[in-house]
Amino acid sequence: MKLMKKLSWFFKLEKRRYIIGILALSLVSLVNLIPPRVIGQVIDEIAGRSLPQQELVYNLLLLTASAFVMYGLRYLWRLYILGTANHLGRILRFRLFEQFTLMSPSFYQKFRTGDLMAHATNDINAVVSVAGGGVMSAVDASITALVTLITMFFLLDWRLTVIAILPLPFLSWGTGLIGRRNHESFKAAQEAFSDLNNTVQESVAGIKVTKSFGYQAAESRSFAATNQEVYRKNVLAAKYNSLFDPLVLVFIGLSYTLTLLFGGIFITQGQFTVGELVTFITYLDMLVWPLQAMGYLFNISQRGLVSYERIELLLAQESDVKEAAQPLPAAKNGRLDYAIQRFSYDAGQETLHDIHFSLEKGQTLGIVGQTGSGKTTLLRLLLRERDIQEGAIYLDGQDIRRYRLADLRRLIGYVPQEQILFALSIRDNIRFANPELTDRQIMEAARLCGVYEDIKAMPEGLDTVIGERGLSLSGGQKQRLAMSRALITKPEILILDDSLSAVDAKTEHEILENLKTERDGKTTIITAHRLSALVHADLILVMEDGRIKERGTHQALLAQGGWYAATYQNQQLAESLEEGTHEKTSDL
Repeated sequence: MKLMKKLSWFFKLEKRRYIIGILALSLVSLVNLIPPRVIGQVIDEIAGRSLPQQELVYNLLLLTASAFVMYGLRYLWRLYILGTANHLGRILRFRLFEQFTLMSPSFYQKFRTGDLMAHATNDINAVVSVAGGGVMSAVDASITALVTLITMFFLLDWRLTVIAILPLPFLSWGTGLIGRRNHESFKAAQEAFSDLNNTVQESVAGIKVTKSFGYQAAESRSFAATNQEVYRKNVLAAKYNSLFDPLVLVFIGLSYTLTLLFGGIFITQGQFTVGELVTFITYLDMLVWPLQAMGYLFNISQRGLVSYERIELLLAQESDVKEAAQPLPAAKNGRLDYAIQRFSYDAGQETLHDIHFSLEKGQTLGIVGQTGSGKTTLLRLLLRERDIQEGAIYLDGQDIRRYRLADLRRLIGYVPQEQILFALSIRDNIRFANPELTDRQIMEAARLCGVYEDIKAMPEGLDTVIGERGLSLSGGQKQRLAMSRALITKPEILILDDSLSAVDAKTEHEILENLKTERDGKTTIITAHRLSALVHADLILVMEDGRIKERGTHQALLAQGGWYAATYQNQQLAESLEEGTHEKTSDL
C-alpha cells in the first residue's frame, strides 16, 4: 500500500517493537483455531455418545488455557503495535512544530493558522491510526485468513472450502470500486475540517471586534454555513465508508448459503459429519473479521494517505530566508550600513528603493513617515524575516546574510507594532527568553519601561496571569511589557517599531530617557508617529513611498523646512492646545 511505503522509515525505526507485536498477533491467530476444533470434536463425540468425562475435562481445560494465552498475547500486540504508533504522532508533531519555527512570514501568508492546527491534530491522528490500527488490521486479517483457509482446506474439506470462497473475488472488486470514491470524499472532508478550524480560530481571536460592531448574528450565520458544509462533506464520506461492512456481509452471507447447501449434501452422502460442519462454519465465521478488517484498513488508509500527503506538503515547504553555506563563527554589533537598491514582496510592486545610510555602533536611529512608507520593512530586513533582492545590509562590515540566523537575532531585541503576549504570568512573559532570570532583574526591566508601578498595583503582582494575547491589559501596558521582555536580555541592537503609540507623551519621555541612560554604547532603532520621541536621535530618516525623502538630526530637519518640520510643528501645536484645554477643564 502507498501509505505503508511512505511510512517505511518509521517501521524501520521501530522494527523491533513491531516484530514483537506482529509475532504476538500471529500467535493469537493460531491459538484462535483451537476452540472451534475442540467444539466440533466434542459435538461429534456427544452425537456418538462416546465422550468420557476425563476427555470433557481435558477439553474444558484446553479451552480455558487458550483463552488465557490469547488474553496475554492480545495485551502484547496492543502494547507493541498500538502503543508504538503513538510514537509516530510524537515525531510528526515535533517535525511540524520545528518546521513552523523555521518558516519565514511568507509561509504564514500562504497557510492559515486554522489549517496548520488541523494538520498538527486531525491529520496526524489519521496517520497514527494507520500505523496502529491499520498495521494490526493488515497483519491480523492476513494471518487469520491464511491460517483459517489452510486449516479448512487441508483438515476439513478442500471442496467445501473452494465453494465457500467463490463469492470473495466479487467482494474485492466491489471494495475497490467504493474505495476510489472514498478517497475523494475523505480528502474533501479533511479540507473542510481545516476551513472550520480556521473559522473558529479567527472568530475567537477577533471576538472583541465582532462584538464592538454588533456583528454577532452575521458571524454566527457565517459559522453555521461553514459548519453545515463540513457536516455535508463528512456525511458524504460516512456514506461511502458505511458501504463496506454491508458489502462484506452480503458476500459472506452467500458463502454461508453455499456452505450450508453443499455441507448438507456432503453430510447426507456420509462424506462430512455434523461436528465438522459446525467447525467449518465457525472457521467461516472467523473469516468475517479479516474481510471487515480489510475494509476498515482500506478506509483508514485512504484517510491516512490524504492526511500524510497534506503533512508532507507542509514539511516540503522551504523558507525564503536561507542560512549561509559557510556562516561566520559569530555575530557582533558594529557599524550598521544599509545599501538596498531594490526590495519587493513576492515579486510585486517595489516596497523599498535606493536606501543608503549608515549608523555607528551605539547611536540611535529614528525612522518616520506616513503609513505604508516602508518603515517596518526596513526593520524586518535587518531581522532577516525577508532577504533583499538587490543590495545588502552590513553589520560590523559583514553582510548579515553571512551570519547564522540565531546569532544575528540574538543580538537584537525587537518590539513589534502588534505585541504578542502569552497566556502566562507577567513574570513568565517578561523572562520569556531566559526563564532563569530573577524577580529583581524582571522588576528592573519593568521599571525602565514604566510598567513597574502597574505591576505592583496588581493583586498578584508578577504572578498575575494576563490571559491570551494579554487580554486583561490595556494597550499601553501590553507595549511596555513587550518592551520589558526585549530589554531584559540587554540586546546590542534594540528595535522599537512604533512601540510607544499607546502611552502618553510624558510616559514616553520617561521611558526614552531611561533607555538613553541604560543603553549607552548600544544601538537603538525607533520608528514613531510622535516625532518628539526622536528629538535626541543621532540620525532621523523620513520615508515616503519606499524612499528616503529627508535625513538628518532633529535640528537639521527642522532647518530644512520639509515634511518633518511641518509635522513636528503641527504635533507641538496640537499638544499645546490639548494641554490648554486640560488646564481650563481643571480650573472649572
